[in-house]
Amino acid sequence: MKTLIDELKKKYELKKFTQQNEFTCFVTVSKKHAVPFITHLRDVENFTHLSLVTAVDRIEEDLFQITYILHNYQLKMDLGVRVFINRNEPVMESIHHLWKQAATYQRELKEMFGIDFPGSPGVDESLFLEGWDNIPPMRRDFDTRKYVSETYFPRKGRKTHDPATYMRNKLYPTENSQ
Repeated sequence: MKTLIDELKKKYELKKFTQQNEFTCFVTVSKKHAVPFITHLRDVENFTHLSLVTAVDRIEEDLFQITYILHNYQLKMDLGVRVFINRNEPVMESIHHLWKQAATYQRELKEMFGIDFPGSPGVDESLFLEGWDNIPPMRRDFDTRKYVSETYFPRKGRKTHDPATYMRNKLYPTENSQ
């Protein structure tokens, strides 16, 4: 895999390369080269299966990390392509023209993180959060506790437990009764 990446570095602005294990590695590519690079991987290097598109909110760096996991059946290898985009302008070119299922992943990232993929089919339609008008819930600056306290009412009889103690008592009741 390292040999392939070294060859591709000559054509694309590849940054960091990480070999996670024998069958999985990751490479970082610039936003402007991401789609041409992914297209090359699919059409020339035989990474024909899109396994996943996901994101990470790197709030401290003011970035989103989008990771595309591609699979090559001949090599039995997974390659993760990481792209960093500005958190304040979360727009990324769509890859739905390469794999139809990419539209669903991109729709999810738009709804959960606010990352836009202009031109992707259905990207502006609700997927899970019908009628949602708050900050996207997977952003790290979304305050879950505040949202829950403002949205849900307290119910009579509801108790709050320390999760560690509660589970220890549930899993090992005889040890705790002594």
